Amino acid sequence: MDQVSLVIILLAALLIPLIMAKFKINSLPTAVMEIIVGIVIGPSVFNFVNTSDLISQLSTIGVIVLLFLSGLEIDFSLFKKRRTALTPLEQKNAVNTPKYSPVRLSVYAYSTIIVLSLLLAAAFKVSGLFSDFWLAAILFGTISLGIVIAALKEQELLSKAFGQTILLISVFGELVPMMGLTLYASVYGSNSQSLWLLLLILAVAALLLLRFKPFFRFYQNINKSTTQLDIRLAFFLIVTMVTVAESVGAENILGAFVAGIVLKLLNPSETTRERLDAIGYGFFIPIFFITTGVDLNLRTLLTSGKTLLLIPLFFLAYMVAKIGGYWVLKLRFKQANALAGTALTATTMTMVLAVLRVAKSMKTITSDQSGAFLLAALLTCVISPLIFNKFYSAEKEDLVKTAVHFIGANLSTVPVAQQLRKGWYDVSMYTNHPENYQTYHAQVSVTLMENFTAQDLQDHGVFDTDILVLGHIDAERNYELAKAAKAYGVRRIIVRFEDRNVLNEHEDELRELGVEVYNTPEANITLLRALIESPSTLLLLNDTENSIYEVRVLNHLYTDVQIKNLQFAQDITISQVIRNRKLIAPNGNTTIMYGDRLIFTGNKQTAAQIRQALATAN
Repeated sequence: MDQVSLVIILLAALLIPLIMAKFKINSLPTAVMEIIVGIVIGPSVFNFVNTSDLISQLSTIGVIVLLFLSGLEIDFSLFKKRRTALTPLEQKNAVNTPKYSPVRLSVYAYSTIIVLSLLLAAAFKVSGLFSDFWLAAILFGTISLGIVIAALKEQELLSKAFGQTILLISVFGELVPMMGLTLYASVYGSNSQSLWLLLLILAVAALLLLRFKPFFRFYQNINKSTTQLDIRLAFFLIVTMVTVAESVGAENILGAFVAGIVLKLLNPSETTRERLDAIGYGFFIPIFFITTGVDLNLRTLLTSGKTLLLIPLFFLAYMVAKIGGYWVLKLRFKQANALAGTALTATTMTMVLAVLRVAKSMKTITSDQSGAFLLAALLTCVISPLIFNKFYSAEKEDLVKTAVHFIGANLSTVPVAQQLRKGWYDVSMYTNHPENYQTYHAQVSVTLMENFTAQDLQDHGVFDTDILVLGHIDAERNYELAKAAKAYGVRRIIVRFEDRNVLNEHEDELRELGVEVYNTPEANITLLRALIESPSTLLLLNDTENSIYEVRVLNHLYTDVQIKNLQFAQDITISQVIRNRKLIAPNGNTTIMYGDRLIFTGNKQTAAQIRQALATAN
């Protein structure tokens, strides 16, 4: 019987996304549909599935993997220090300048949630509807990180400021109640460990981080398809941190979440994260969500009059506790998006299940109250995503062009800047030579600066860019500025070295930092050789209709797909695939993986749209 129930659950997990795609059901995240289907196939309706020990164990693993992957989603670059002073251009256009980072907004927003949760818990205690003040406050302050991530992923928002803000609010909405639950169980429970033992979780996490810090630097050289060392490391971290958490009286999901943060800080490859997502969302996590629905026996819960009274009240409390975030989100985002984000943060289920499980074991909550909390949480999972998908639309800041800043205005950089301005790029140039400024400022946007020190460039906002091109003739200056820009957090840095001796001295160091370097004489030699060996190269370079492009595949819609099956396969020619710094000669059967870099040729108009589609993170 256990195996039959598991087969039905796995069949449901397979059919749900297919049916949603067939009938174009986009208003609800897949996770919510899985919970609803769980209710339908469980005791509430058809009673096809009953929870067994096997299914319960797989469901527990599912929530552990979900919290682990949630820790992996946090973008820690958001916490890096950025300048606070505005450049003259930003002061002129201050209305369009984001004044609040995702980190600040999330802290402010969740602070309002804490205050409102405490007030609501006090109101329920005073009214006599629910007497456990601290338990109510913890429950009202929870946010379902798994459902939020699913909704943001399906809208391709995780890489954008709005998505990261909602993600961080949701992280607080799981982490803070998780810590609150641990303290609650430690204070009111009979078998909990001393509170100071909770520090062991952080100590073990720090030890694992230091021990495995160099892991991803060398594992590619020894990894095999039969070893999968990165996946083995991930599950070692999960099991270790879960074991430590449970040993000190904390919840296993706290250990799993910390394990995800540890792996994120180890900086795994995109391929590693892709495979972990496949394992989690392909097997364990759907079992957890469907089993959650199965465990909600509506026939039993809805027979109690008190439960029927508490369900709408708890639902309103879940929603009202998050309403303060609306005014916080309005500080940076559109009014409709502030409403959409506030609604999405009102979803709660995962932590509610964990809190109620602990509360029932401590006998601090009745079955009626527990059922009311669960059903109210389910309502938030249905209604909140509907509101989110109804009101969300792209922010203006998400539609801005890629920023490219050139340091050095000369014959090598100005023509490139002029051509890039015709595409989807916002180009700015900086020079410290007055004569160069006089020569080129009429042709392209050039800013004249007295000094080119790292601090001056930082103060003028030169390092606040997507791509930084160091094209100055002074190779030593380029080297120093490249290191400073990398320390500041510039994602892509391209450095010109005319002197091969200087490049030889610093090349290994810069490449280790992820800085892209080139030597003009060598580039000319390579081009001439290509012209000799492949005469058609000149035809391609001079073609005004077609060009060569490179793009990193970040859109999951185009991963795990063979080249011949790409919807735009007839419009471009993929000549090279770069995977884990290795060149792959592709053919029609080559499968595109997440993080691959594709080098392709195509029509300039069509290729630009295809490039943007492939590079859109989701």
